[in-house]
Amino acid sequence: MKVVPPSYHQYLYVFSKVKADELPPHHACDPHIKLEGLLPPVGVIYSLSKHESEILGVYMLENVENGFIRPRSSSTGAPVLFVKKKDGGLCLCVDYHKLNAVTRKDRYPVPPMNQLLTALNGSNIFSNRDLCGAYNLLRIKEGDEHLTEF
Repeated sequence: MKVVPPSYHQYLYVFSKVKADELPPHHACDPHIKLEGLLPPVGVIYSLSKHESEILGVYMLENVENGFIRPRSSSTGAPVLFVKKKDGGLCLCVDYHKLNAVTRKDRYPVPPMNQLLTALNGSNIFSNRDLCGAYNLLRIKEGDEHLTEF
């Protein structure tokens, strides 16, 4: 609060770390996963060390509790693995290669740049709030969630 000038205090909600830890509501523009075939692919299960299994368990509990993920309801799921970070920690990665291979590509997933710039015309306050967990805060079209299970 001290670093934000008083004239911007009315916009503090834009920088809320609490809001950055919440999923946005569903919108009509949520991405829809269109499959080439009828069934989602079945991925192999990668073996995890005991330490990795423990980290995965903690991750799952925390993220189910926060509402970012839900217990799996499908008989299929994408495999998970861990990648070492520079600081020695582990980063959870979900391997969606097989899902990506059977997903029908959207040729124009992002509006043209001039349309985006026109939409921002007149705006003077921008936030990087969504960068805290941007990829994890992406909503998938309701009904497609089972395709992203792991």
